[in-house]
Formats: sequence, structure tokens, C-alpha cells
Amino acid sequence: MDNEIFENFEGMILDERYELLEQIGSGGMAVVYRALDHRLNRQVAVKIMRTELASNERFRQRFQTESHAIAKLNHPNIVSVFDVSHTDSVEYIVMELLEGETLKQYLRQHGPLDAPTTLDFSLQMAKALDHAHKKGIVHRDIKPQNILLVGDNTIKIADFGIADLQSEMPNAENEAIGSVHYISPEQARGLPADARSDIYSMGIVMYEMLSGKLPFDGDDDRTIALKHLSAVPTPLRELVPSIPQELEKIVMKAMNPSLDDRYQSAGQMIADLEKFRRILAGALDEVDGKVSPLGSAGELNRESYLRRKRRAKAVSTLSGIFGVMAVILFLGVFLWNYWLKDIFAPGQRIEIPNFVGNNYETIINSRNFRNIFNFNLTYEIDPEVEKGIIISQHPEAGKSYMLSDKGINVDLTISTGVMLTEIPDYIDHDYREATSELEKLGFSVEKLYASSDDIQVDYVMDISPMPGEKLPAGATVYVTISTGPEVETVNMPYLVGYTQQEAEALLEAYHLTLVSVSQVYNDNYPAGTVVGQNVEAGTELPLNSKIYLQVSLGPETTPTPEPTATPVPAEDAG
Repeated sequence: MDNEIFENFEGMILDERYELLEQIGSGGMAVVYRALDHRLNRQVAVKIMRTELASNERFRQRFQTESHAIAKLNHPNIVSVFDVSHTDSVEYIVMELLEGETLKQYLRQHGPLDAPTTLDFSLQMAKALDHAHKKGIVHRDIKPQNILLVGDNTIKIADFGIADLQSEMPNAENEAIGSVHYISPEQARGLPADARSDIYSMGIVMYEMLSGKLPFDGDDDRTIALKHLSAVPTPLRELVPSIPQELEKIVMKAMNPSLDDRYQSAGQMIADLEKFRRILAGALDEVDGKVSPLGSAGELNRESYLRRKRRAKAVSTLSGIFGVMAVILFLGVFLWNYWLKDIFAPGQRIEIPNFVGNNYETIINSRNFRNIFNFNLTYEIDPEVEKGIIISQHPEAGKSYMLSDKGINVDLTISTGVMLTEIPDYIDHDYREATSELEKLGFSVEKLYASSDDIQVDYVMDISPMPGEKLPAGATVYVTISTGPEVETVNMPYLVGYTQQEAEALLEAYHLTLVSVSQVYNDNYPAGTVVGQNVEAGTELPLNSKIYLQVSLGPETTPTPEPTATPVPAEDAG
């Protein structure tokens, strides 16, 4: 989208903190700037909502609600949101600034990826989705363009919640919600997306990583969407025979068009990916160790066996002694390298660095620490410390430990940066009271309606997330309100043209009550025929609704005028 659509915010300082340095991206909803955070002296990315969207109150509120929800995501494979704020005219999100490329760009440059690389990327994506789904957030637009590669092949998923926001954009020319090449069948049908929708889209991404091709393509979006609903993709191993069968099964299960036959959670998919990782690690160890299974070509035939036996008899005793000595020497070297050396060699001691005060992502992704420390993360609410910053560690800095093959375990406590509030139980309370109290606690409330035989009208039937769960301020709580028992309904029949007696019989059959009949003149219908009804045909009505009809009196007749007496002339009168 052209930059002219946006105001130029370059040089502006937001909230006396974020100085906008240069524009680095734009889209249908927002423009992105590289910015300097003067408070923490670091560069960040600031995404500013389009001015015309910020002026729409409904969209602005949705933007704030979604942004606060996304900000609670805290995972090394998800682009971090540091701050959500607004001025009088600007709505914006502050995110980590990443240097890298999208997975789409990487695939265009490298072509199809091998199984180990695909597995590495897929595990990182699945762990990110698992974290988000457990927080109740569905991405809805997983595609290579929203997946970033930074640093040492670290995956970062961007734009959580953006697809949901785009569905609220007030103009009709907004960007497509998700890419049709990666959309799930249920999204193609217009149904709500859930965690399994993200898994389907991730399966498409894995298919593309392994084969370099998309499973479904066509001349237009409608054709491609229909293929997601009914077509069967070409099996991966037909395109690339070297793809391991176990990995192909994982991809095809993730892409299953049936929700019930797909992975039901990202956690299930992670379990199968980890299992395949162990299988793959074993296969690679065998290749590195020059171990390969013997085929028929490795078997000895009878002639070879006899020739080898004759040769063995000719070997001298001295050669046999040297052979034994060689075996002993080989065993000695083997035992030293793989056992004795570790026992007698002095161990390496590692001093624990001070991790407190650093961003945990920087620490756990550092190459300097990757093969030395095993980091165990726990999270703690600390409003005084920015989200993602390490607030304590165990062991403490300065202590030293002997380095082993398993590494050194270090526990890090990470600040969540926000207060969590427990959702109170307002089920079977008046919805006005419940909504007011939830909003006082800082939640955003979205009301839903459903019929109930047990809960009276205008009282709360259900609260989601469940009462007792804890959410950060600004999170959305869904309140379902009772509309009372479900009312049986019937569609109003078309009665015009029927006689009054026929219409009354039809109304009785439809369980509708005829209240009164008014008679009118009508040139088109004979007397006694229905010419009007107070409810339009096809309208859904509760049983026993009151109906009013108009019945024709026929054409209105004009009376023949009586003859007028003709006056007699005077002369004739004489």
C-alpha cells in the first residue's frame, strides 16, 4: 500500500518515550516504524493504526482489546509485544524489533528444505502455537509470510490476532483475512476458526517447506478455497521420495480436512514431532558412524567362503600375534577416548553468570549459553519490572559447577509485567450487575445470548473463561445471557387470493390466531377473497401469534342516477 495513505509520523515522540525514526513497513491496517525507546535505550518496532481506522470507535476498541490480549503472549518463538498505548490521535503497539527474513523469502532462496531443518522449524512453530492456544488466542492466518527467521534459524511468529482485527475493519476494501492457499476448510466455509485451524495452516506450511510446492493452487481464490474443501493433495513422497514416511504422516494428519481427524491440539502435534526427532537422531547417528544395514550384496556365497578359509590357513602364527596386539591396541584407544579420559582428565568448571535484569529471550537464544546451560523458566507477576525481564535465578551468579554432558540446570524467574485478576462467579446473576462488576475489574465484556429452560431471562448462563481463572486487565470475558425458554415458531403462510374460509383453515393449521377481519373494496379480487394480511408471508412467528386480515367486498359499484324532470315551455302549458 502506498505510503501517501498514511500520515507521516517520522520524528514524532509518542508518550515522551518512543521516538519514531523511520518507516519500515505498511499494510491495510497499520504502518510500522523503527523507533528508539528513550526510557530503556533500545530500538523497537512501533505499529500505528491507520488514522481513518483510529477514528472508528468500534474498531479502535477492538484494536485495544486484541492488542492487550496479544501482549500476554510470552514465548521465545512469538514476536513480543512490549507496550500498548494511545494518544489523542494515535493508537499504537510497541514490539520487539527483529532483523531477519520471512520464511517465504527463505524458501524462495533455498527451495525445498530437508527433513531435519523442516523438523526444527516445525517444532518451534508448534510450541509457539501451543503457548498461544493455551492462552485462548488463535492466530487465524498462519502462513510463511507471517513467520520470521532471525538469528541462528530461530522462528518467530508475527501478527497474532491481526486476522481477527481485519474482520472488524469498517471499510469494504480491507486486506484478505488470511491467505487462501493456507486457509482451513472451516474458514473457507465461513465458520469460526479454532486452534485446529492454525494446525491445518501449519500443515500446509510444512508441506511447502518439504516439497517447495503448495498442495492446492488455481486460477482464482474461489477455486483454491473449494480445493481445501474437497480435493486430495498429492502425497509428499510422490513429489519427494526421500521424505521420511513418519514426517509425511505428521504433515498429512495436520492437513486433514476433518476437524475430528486432525490433531486436536498443538501439544499432540509436538509429541509426534518429538518422536520423529528421536527417530531421525538415531538414523543420523548411524550414518555418522558408518553403520548401514547389510543387503544381499553383503552376504558371502560358498565360493567366497572357501577362498577366505584357504587364505586364513595360510596366515602365519606371527601374523596372528600381530593381529591380537592390534586388537588390544584398538581396545585401549577406544576405552581411553570414550571412558577413561573423562575419568582421569580434569573437569571444566563453569561460573554462573548474572542473568538477572536481562531479557530472557536474549539469554536462552544466545550461542554462548546454548550447549552449557539448561534453562527452566517460571513466571511471576511483578508490575514494577517490564515483561520478559529475568527477576531472579537459581543457582545465584558467581557460583561454579562442573560441566557435564547434560549441561548445568539453571532456574530463571521471568516477570509477566502485569497483574492478573480472578474472574468472579456471576452465573445466575442479572447480566447488568455482572457486566458492571466485570468492567470495574478491568475486563472487556462481550455479551452473547442463548435460550435456557433453567435460567430466567436476562440472567447469566455462562462465563468464558470460567470463573476462578485469572486474566490480565483488558482481556475479554464472554458473558452468555439467557433469553428464556426456546419459543416454538412457525412461518407465516401466504393467504392473499384464498377465500376467507380457506384462510381461516390455514391459520388454524399453522397454529396462528385470527383476531379480526376488515372488509375493503377491491377491483382485482372477488368478494370474500383475502386481499391483505398484517404479517408478510415467510415471517417467523411464535405459535398463536395474532393475525389480522383484509377481505374483498368486490369492486365498488357506482349507483345509476335518477332521471331529472324536463321543464314544460310556457306556450305549451297554455
